[in-house]
Amino acid sequence: MSSGIVLVDKSGGMTSHDVVARTRRLAGTRKVGHAGTLDPMATGLLILGVNSATRLLTYVVGLDKEYFATIVLGSSTTTDDVEGDTLETANPEAVAAITDAAIEAGIQKLRGDILQVPTQVSAIKVDGKRAYDLVRSGETVELKARPVTIATFEVLATRRLPGSIELDVRVECSSGTYIRALARDLGADLGVGGHLNALRRTRIGPFSVEDAVTLEDLNPAERLISSAAAAGTLFPVVSLDAQRAIDLGHGKKIGIEGFPENVSGPIAALTPAGALIGLVQAGKNSARSLVNFPADEARVEAPTTPAEAAE
Repeated sequence: MSSGIVLVDKSGGMTSHDVVARTRRLAGTRKVGHAGTLDPMATGLLILGVNSATRLLTYVVGLDKEYFATIVLGSSTTTDDVEGDTLETANPEAVAAITDAAIEAGIQKLRGDILQVPTQVSAIKVDGKRAYDLVRSGETVELKARPVTIATFEVLATRRLPGSIELDVRVECSSGTYIRALARDLGADLGVGGHLNALRRTRIGPFSVEDAVTLEDLNPAERLISSAAAAGTLFPVVSLDAQRAIDLGHGKKIGIEGFPENVSGPIAALTPAGALIGLVQAGKNSARSLVNFPADEARVEAPTTPAEAAE
């Protein structure tokens, strides 16, 4: 199978690794990875790299993201979401006394450039171990606050229920933001606790869940976005002549004739046939390779029976 990326609309109840494992079988290759983990309870956009396009995922992970979520005010949990055990439940009268203005004031504090302490049940490593493994083994984990940017945090709907308030929200944020932590911190600021009840990722950089397909309907070959097309969505593009393409493939510096001007970041370099050969960094007189993309290797045989493909 050729290299490229695939946009999957992940269903709830499965891990991101589950999606990767199924895609490996469907695509007939072990070289499949994902950019940006989604918790099992979360749904929405998961970007997969196939074969050499896995090298693009490093650049996808750091893109900004958009989420739609439901926050529940009135109780806190061990995981900052609905799947955890309840830690505290607020007095229903205290919850009922929270005004819309107070909610907006609390959200305002969480907009812009902030320092956020990640949720304890996260994949962050502490002394070489995942935080969620330490928490599940009974240890207390203290994670350091990290700078994140919350470009948009808006309430779309409010439902006042006995003992709780549900907020449907839209969040646009930088990479590394924990939406569960936003729910936790908003609830803490309001003095009643908070946790996440639902989460859906709808965008990663320029890629939208509207262009994704569910795993049940996925045919990787049909849904594959070529490495060149994906790189062209992410970076400025330059088409190389045959000799420069050969030189770049051999790791040599190349001339910058025809390169886009005043570009400080990576540039996608294409062969005369339009294939992605590498991401390059242009200097004053030459460009060097940041990462090369080898030609597609021989395809590993795909499953031969529908049963094997559906495992």
